[in-house]
Amino acid sequence: MGLRDDLDRFREVGEAKRQDLSEFIQYGDLGNSRPDEVKIPIKIVDLPSFVYDDRDKGGVGQGQGGTPDVGDPVGQPEPQPGDGDGDEDGDDDPGEEGAEHEYYEMDPEEFAEELDEELGLDLDPKGKKVIEEKEGDFTDITRSGPASTLDFERLFKEGLKRKLAMDFDEEYIREALRVDGWGPSTVFEWARDNHIPVSRAWIDDAYESLSDDETDRWDSIEEMKENVDREATAARIRREGVDEIPFRREDERYRYPEIIEEREKNVVVVNIRDVSGSMRQSKRELVERTFTPLDWYLTGKYDNAEFVYIAHDADAWEVERDEFFGIRSGGGTRISSAYELAAEILEAEYPWSDWNRYVFAAGDSENSSNDTEEKVIPMMEEIPANLHAYVETQPSGNAINATHAEEVQHHFGDSSNVAVAYVQSPEDVVDAIYTILSTEDES
Repeated sequence: MGLRDDLDRFREVGEAKRQDLSEFIQYGDLGNSRPDEVKIPIKIVDLPSFVYDDRDKGGVGQGQGGTPDVGDPVGQPEPQPGDGDGDEDGDDDPGEEGAEHEYYEMDPEEFAEELDEELGLDLDPKGKKVIEEKEGDFTDITRSGPASTLDFERLFKEGLKRKLAMDFDEEYIREALRVDGWGPSTVFEWARDNHIPVSRAWIDDAYESLSDDETDRWDSIEEMKENVDREATAARIRREGVDEIPFRREDERYRYPEIIEEREKNVVVVNIRDVSGSMRQSKRELVERTFTPLDWYLTGKYDNAEFVYIAHDADAWEVERDEFFGIRSGGGTRISSAYELAAEILEAEYPWSDWNRYVFAAGDSENSSNDTEEKVIPMMEEIPANLHAYVETQPSGNAINATHAEEVQHHFGDSSNVAVAYVQSPEDVVDAIYTILSTEDES
């Protein structure tokens, strides 16, 4: 095994030691990642490398001080601070140094796959807008088309079925014509009664080919049947083969490709957060820790993901992503102001016919009087979306006036496109994400 193999092996060990995904979401530093790149810490594994011994830094007479004096040690490094077993200033004992980290980098698509596996989910993105129509396999059939697309196998089978349906044992019919007193008319009627597909013209021709002494060989049809076996068509074809297949134009079918519509999987995610005076540091951190993985997940799931970030207190305004994650404000709370702005943006820029929509809101569930019942819930019902979600962040449990999440949950019940999650600590974040994504998965 060469040095390169050693390096690859050490890297594999490092990736295996990366932080567990759930642990990373709950406690990791999410701020080191970018919207298009998730960086999960791994413990550094020291990679093998060449290191020069201090004793090899110079030979005799090459030190910094010039030629050594007589009696000076040669080729030995001078003691450095911190060398040896320790010094009076206090050196770190083994194991006291903080562990260094590198990062395992994954794109949002890999993150989504990992999270699906971690939570046992498999969200199937919905394609809406048709961006391309392409030809698939030649699975459809039409009655006309270019000769090169003629389905000859089908044509042959139809002709063969017709051959089997029209064929009959000619010798058996000739023997019936040899019954005493039977002529073509009698044989034709007898053949029709016995479902033998022979034409009257063929019978007439066959009768004319018989000599006079052949027309009374059998005294009755019963005697003929006792002495002559009727051979089945399939057995005769296996024995003699087929000289010709009766093809007909009505049997012709032409293959043409199935037209497949390629639909672009577009998604717009509206992230709403409460930045009123009651949203203290601990509450804000829980909002960011919940929303950030959802952004990565949906980015990885859809072909094209766009995000709208709305902050609100008593009023709402649109912000950039960097400002959204870390914003602080003050004042009162009116959650409906954010939904009013979200509705305007979605209507103007992201029509429901072309876009998948997610509307995620988070806060401490404190809202102005009657705003939830009279305005927010009706607007959630009026805004078409794959999923509406509200995440309550109350580290100390529900406050007396923190009723928004409870009202929303009570109104919508087990609706397939509304999810409510409660986050009191980082330990609840993964469960909240599961609650949100599993609601969409079921719908």
